[in-house]
Amino acid sequence: MPLDANVRRARLAQRRHVEALFANRELIEATMIATHELLKTSNTTQLPADIADTANMSAEQDGSAAPSEHLNIKVTDNNNEVFFKIKRSTQLKKLMDAFCDRQGKQMSTVRFLFDGTRVRPEDTPDTLDMADGDTLEVHQEQIGG
Repeated sequence: MPLDANVRRARLAQRRHVEALFANRELIEATMIATHELLKTSNTTQLPADIADTANMSAEQDGSAAPSEHLNIKVTDNNNEVFFKIKRSTQLKKLMDAFCDRQGKQMSTVRFLFDGTRVRPEDTPDTLDMADGDTLEVHQEQIGG
């Protein structure tokens, strides 16, 4: 008789374990779906250090001709387009790292080009004379001929 009680307890514990696994699986799937939907709908990334200050944007709202402190830059690898809002003085390394992180790529495996010229990490939108809405192209690095 005690054997049957132990077997029942073991089966009950096993059933609870399986139910917990399925509950965790459903939670993970729901989280993955929500994250995927969020990434699909949010194609603009604003780098935290470059968030525009509303007080500094008052000149733009007044209609003054001074160039904006921030630029919207499109980064594309022909499969994906990601938009970044950065300051004109921010090194593009920050944008390049963020794009690679978001796409699951390593910086050493890709090259960034602006108007056909390779972009260096220390370049800024000002040094490249970039304008609002310009595009950086991302290409897979090729070794050899």
